[in-house]
Amino acid sequence: MKKTYLSVAVVMVLAGSMMFTSCIGSFSLTNKLLSWNNRIDNKFVNELVFIAFWVVPVYEVAALADILVINSIEFWSGSNPVACGTKVIEGEDGRYLVECDGKGYTITSENDGSVVRLDFDEEDKEWSVTAGGETHTLMTFIDDTHVKLPTPEGDYQIVELSETGVMAYSDLVKATSQYAMN
Repeated sequence: MKKTYLSVAVVMVLAGSMMFTSCIGSFSLTNKLLSWNNRIDNKFVNELVFIAFWVVPVYEVAALADILVINSIEFWSGSNPVACGTKVIEGEDGRYLVECDGKGYTITSENDGSVVRLDFDEEDKEWSVTAGGETHTLMTFIDDTHVKLPTPEGDYQIVELSETGVMAYSDLVKATSQYAMN
């Protein structure tokens, strides 16, 4: 019984902390990425995108960008640099050009010219992330019932958009991750 009360208390505190803004920032890039994933109509594609974004560390990069750059900019300037359009942001370590074109975000460091980009190619039906000059495919739609997803080894696997297909891909990722940790 005490376990239930503790669980409810933890959930309420976490929910309350998400509803009230503070000086730590809104994590807008991470939240926009998660809300985009939640808008996907097919629950199997939604789950595959979620897993693929953890395999290819899109969520980790977005959270790190929020923590180190975007939330700091939001705190000190009072404006959110992830809003659509283009903004020049002055940070402690230089200037950043943040551009939203409706299809993705481009963050360019004016210090070293590095660029991070998340894109959807409608012609190829492919999601990709580009960082450090390298582009990695996150997911390619093959047809209405299949997608091609990256594996932790760097290969690609065709996954059926069904509960069985998603579970098989999830098991593959978990098994490979556990193997790599040992």
